[in-house]
Amino acid sequence: MTRLALAAALLALAIPAAAQAELAVGAQAPDFTAQSAMAGKVQSFNLRAALRRGPVVLYFFPKAFTQGCTLETRAFAEATPQFAAAHATVIGMSADDLPTLQRFSTEECRSKFAVAAATPAIVQSYDVAMKMDQIPAERRAQMPAGMTGRTSYVIAQNGRITMVHSNLDYRDHVRLTLEAVQALSHKH
Repeated sequence: MTRLALAAALLALAIPAAAQAELAVGAQAPDFTAQSAMAGKVQSFNLRAALRRGPVVLYFFPKAFTQGCTLETRAFAEATPQFAAAHATVIGMSADDLPTLQRFSTEECRSKFAVAAATPAIVQSYDVAMKMDQIPAERRAQMPAGMTGRTSYVIAQNGRITMVHSNLDYRDHVRLTLEAVQALSHKH
């Protein structure tokens, strides 16, 4: 093996799993319909229908009412006017049950956007299951089964993924997705 190939292989191992995209940019986003909550009211969310109105920011978060997820969701709520100006729909998804998401939609989403229940099929199709090797060993036993990781997708109106950010640190998700939808807006 050449030194360059060896260096590339070592670099690939050094990159944390959290930085690797779950579905690739350019991939067709899997269509889905899910039960969701908006302002505490149960409704149905269909990706294809949302894409008719503009791009969709689909962000998966691990667990409602946890510190990082609450801060991320509040940041998305505060940025709602900027997303709306780019004609983008924001939808948060987690494996939480619908009653929890109903409460979360009013308390943390501030009734600005919907949050939906990510079924096992949706979690699998978007490849967003929590990667337990990213969690410190002492916390793994406390983690409920079926949790999603923290991954944000921007999906263009043609159904193609144009941006992916996968990182358990919530801080860059809103900024990066907003930049992506604004770039899409400027193309049209």
